[in-house]
Amino acid sequence: MIRVGRARAHTNIALIKYWGKRDKALFLPMNSSLSLTLDAFYTDTEVVFDAHLTEDYFFLNGQAQSPEETSKISRFLDLFRQETGENRNAKVTSYNFVPTAAGLASSASAFAALSLAVSEALSLDWDRQTLSTFARRGSGSSTRSLFGGFVEWQMGTGSKDSYAVPIDPADWDIGMIVLAINTERKSISSRVGMDHTVATSPFYPAWISSAKTDLEAIKEAIKHKDLVKVGQITEHNGMKMHATTLSADPPFTYFEPESIRVQGLVRHVREELGLPAYMTMDAGPNVKVLCRASDMTSLVEALAKQFPKEKIITSRPGPAAYALTEEAWLETVAVFEASDE
Repeated sequence: MIRVGRARAHTNIALIKYWGKRDKALFLPMNSSLSLTLDAFYTDTEVVFDAHLTEDYFFLNGQAQSPEETSKISRFLDLFRQETGENRNAKVTSYNFVPTAAGLASSASAFAALSLAVSEALSLDWDRQTLSTFARRGSGSSTRSLFGGFVEWQMGTGSKDSYAVPIDPADWDIGMIVLAINTERKSISSRVGMDHTVATSPFYPAWISSAKTDLEAIKEAIKHKDLVKVGQITEHNGMKMHATTLSADPPFTYFEPESIRVQGLVRHVREELGLPAYMTMDAGPNVKVLCRASDMTSLVEALAKQFPKEKIITSRPGPAAYALTEEAWLETVAVFEASDE
C-alpha cells in the first residue's frame, strides 16, 4: 500500500529573532520569537510511504541527496513513524523556491512543508500547534511557517507547549523587500553560529532579556497596526542579534562588505523618501526591509539606483502552509524543470 502527501509552505523572516537553544535535542529555544511569513519564497514537497522501498530516499530540486542529508530526513520521519506506528520507508521529493542555506529561511519552509505532507499522507488529524511541535524538531523556525502573516513561536516550558501561534494576518498594507546580496551557501550554518554564540558571547544573556522585552513591544505595536514602531523594534532586535556574533570568542559575522553598504543605503532611502522602511538580517548576508506594500515600488526605484534591480525581490505576507493536489504538484515539477533548463 502506498500513501502520498503533498504540501507547500512559505518561508518566514523573523522580526524578533530565534537565536539559541536551551535543548539541542528537542530544539527548544532560549526565547520566544515572532516572524512574518512571505509569499515570494516557498518549498513544495511530496512524501510517498511505500512498503516496497527498502530505505528512505530524498531528492531536492531534482537531485538525489547524499547519505548524510538523507539520514537527516530519515531521523525526522522517524518522529512521525514512532508516534503513529507507521513502519514503511518513504521517498521525499522537494522543490525549494528559496536559495538554500543563504539566510533566507529555506529550512523553515522545507520542514514545514515536509511536516504537512507527512500529515496528509498518514491522514493525521492533529491541529497545527501539535504539528508545529514536530516540525520544530527539523528546524526551529519551521514552526512559524505552518501559519501565515505574523506568527509567534512560543518558547514554552517543554516540548509539547513549544509551538507556533498566529498573531495577525498582516493584511494591513505590509510588505517586505529582500536585497539578495549573496544567495550561495553560507560558510557558517545557523546552527553552528548559534551554538558558538550561546557558549561564548558575554553579550548573550543581555540579548535574551532584551528579546523578551522586544517581543511584548512588537506584539503591542502589531495590535495597533503601528508599522513605524514594528519596524523600529525589528531593526533594533536584528542588529542586537548580530552584535552577539561579533562578541563571540572567536568573533564572527554573517555581514559581508556589501551588507554594510546596503544597510547604509536603506537608511539613506528611508530618510530621503520619508517612508517607513526598516531592515533586518538573519544568519546570512542578505538584507530584508519591512515596509508598506504600497511603498514598495517607490522604495525599489530608489534602492535600484545603487543596487542591482534584478537582486531586489518584493514580497507580500504569505499564507499558512497548505496541501497540494496532484495537479498542483505536477505544475510545480514542470515549473522547476523549465527554470532549470
